[in-house]
Amino acid sequence: MGKICLLIPAYNVESTINDVISSADQYINIRDIVVINDGSIDSTGSIAKSTGATVISNPINRGKGFSLKAGFQHAIKNEYDAVLCLDGDLQHDPHDIPKFLNYCKNNAAELILGNRMGNLSTMPWDRQFSNQTTSLIISILTGQRVRDSQTGYRLIKTHLLKKIKLASNKYETESELLVKILKNNYKIAHVPIKTIYNDQPSHINRFVDTLRFIRIVILSLIKRD
Repeated sequence: MGKICLLIPAYNVESTINDVISSADQYINIRDIVVINDGSIDSTGSIAKSTGATVISNPINRGKGFSLKAGFQHAIKNEYDAVLCLDGDLQHDPHDIPKFLNYCKNNAAELILGNRMGNLSTMPWDRQFSNQTTSLIISILTGQRVRDSQTGYRLIKTHLLKKIKLASNKYETESELLVKILKNNYKIAHVPIKTIYNDQPSHINRFVDTLRFIRIVILSLIKRD
C-alpha cells in the first residue's frame, strides 16, 4: 500500500477539527496527517497544531482547490505514495478511512472515490440533484461511470499528482482533477461512505460553483495536459 498522507483542507472549523484529527489518528499516524489551514479567522490552526498534526497555513483564504494543491505538493515533496483527502467539518466520517486503505492495499485503482449515493436519506434534495447531474455529465463526457463526482473524500496515487496540472483554486478543483484523471484513462474505483450533514455552514455558492464546474469540465476535456 505504501506511505499515505491524510490531507485535511480546513476553513473555520474550530468546533470539529480536533474530533476529525483524533478519530483519523486511529488509522493514520499523526505525523502523516496534514491540515491546510485556509486563512481561518477562528482557532482552527492552533487547535490542529495542538494535536501534533502538520499544519500548513494560507495567510488569507485562497479556496479549497488552492489548499489541496498545497497539500499535494507537500505529499510529493515528502515522497508519499498516495494522498487521502478528508474534509475538516465532519461531513466525512474518519472511521471510513479503513475502507480506502483496504481497497488501496488489495486493488490497483489509482483514484478511489468515496460514494455517498447508496444512502440519500440525509442528503438535501438540492445536493442530490446537483451531484447526480454533474456525475451524469462527467460519466457521459468521459465514458467512465462516476457515481459521486462531488465527493471530497478520495484517495489519489501521488504519481497522478505529479503528471496532472491543475489550473483552478476553488471547489471546482476536485472536478478538474477527476475529469483529467478520467480523460487519461487511469483506473478509478468507488467505496461506500456515510452521508453526513451537520450544522456546519456550507461555503459553497451553488450558482457560482456550478458555473465554475461546467467551465472547468469543458476546459479539462479540450486542453492537453
